[in-house]
Amino acid sequence: MLLLQNIRENKEDVLQRLAKRNFKQPELVDAVLEADSQRRQLQKELDDTLARANAIAKEVGILFREGKKEEADAAKAESASLKEKTKELEEKLAAREIELHNALVLIPNTPHASVVQGYGSDDNEIVGVFGEATPMPEGTLPHWELAKKYDLIDFELGVKITGAGFPVYRGQGAKFQRALINYFLDEATKQGYKEHELPIMINKESGYGTGQLPDKDGQMYYVPEDDLYLIPTAEVPLTNLYRDIILKEEDFPVKMTGYTPCFRREAGSYGKDVRGLNRLHQFDKVEIVQLQHPDKSYETLEQMKDYVAGLLKNLELPFRILKLCGGDMGFTSAMTYDMEVFSAAQQKWLEVSSVSNFETFQANRLKLRFKDKQGRMQIAHTLNGSALALPRIVAALLENNQGPDGIKVPDVLVPYFGAKIIN
Repeated sequence: MLLLQNIRENKEDVLQRLAKRNFKQPELVDAVLEADSQRRQLQKELDDTLARANAIAKEVGILFREGKKEEADAAKAESASLKEKTKELEEKLAAREIELHNALVLIPNTPHASVVQGYGSDDNEIVGVFGEATPMPEGTLPHWELAKKYDLIDFELGVKITGAGFPVYRGQGAKFQRALINYFLDEATKQGYKEHELPIMINKESGYGTGQLPDKDGQMYYVPEDDLYLIPTAEVPLTNLYRDIILKEEDFPVKMTGYTPCFRREAGSYGKDVRGLNRLHQFDKVEIVQLQHPDKSYETLEQMKDYVAGLLKNLELPFRILKLCGGDMGFTSAMTYDMEVFSAAQQKWLEVSSVSNFETFQANRLKLRFKDKQGRMQIAHTLNGSALALPRIVAALLENNQGPDGIKVPDVLVPYFGAKIIN
């Protein structure tokens, strides 16, 4: 959530940055400022009324002791009138605060100054390409055919049990998933990220805290009987561990990691891009999250980007790094890098990680604050990254490493998988 003071003091700058996203509701900014103005006016009137009521309460006792009954009765009548006025002002103030909140949570984060304006993926900036994205020989199979050939993943069985987008991994396929998860977790802990085992269901407060609600309400699985949501990513429970927390400056950086299944409705997805593992309703992912001092968050973003790139290099996958334009960034992000691996059989790039700096946007919702060395209260910055999302990593590994004798397992995974080849 944007800082209200920043909107109040820098309205034009806020609107210019939101324009990089092609934000189509600038009237929301005006609605926020109008509700804020009315709220502050009501708050002043309420404060003045309470102050007058307190003063009269003291006067009544004095007047009675002095035998000034008539004046005391008049003061009591005014006191009763002020109580009614106070109640009315409190109700109006509460309504304005709700109105202000409801408008504020609909406004996305303002992009960092270096983020370029754009409308979609075609406008993203390629900041690095690593490895050779070379065509495969004739007869190369896409991963869904390889999964069937080696009995790794059964997509039809998943449809029978649940529906499309819920694959069943078995045998070497299940073991390969586990190998990747353990490798990613071990690498994260080596870098100082504390591992967490997390709930995969969250309440509304957690969804609002990290910005999935109300923006992604229709994309999340919801259990109405319990008023709970299935998580779209471990970012949500990890970051919410620090909701309503006050840190000390010396606590930074806070580094967390966790593996969870992730659930996304992906409403509206269709066509060839959803084949096989390309787009699922349930998938596995290891997430890294950092809470950081505002002065160091962009340095940390670069470090997290380089860390994810290192994982992809270790997996021997060709990949590229994109800096997203304003129109392709998520609702909560101020700056995002995407990592895409090259799918040899499909001859296209597949996104496998997003690394983002949210600045104060999430922390403001979470009331995640810290005291600086001067004892002043400030709002922390939050960052997160996929390290890594498994489905498309698996797709690329199967396709890029296939050969006549089976599928080569990257060297870093052999100790986890227990074999050099899948056959």
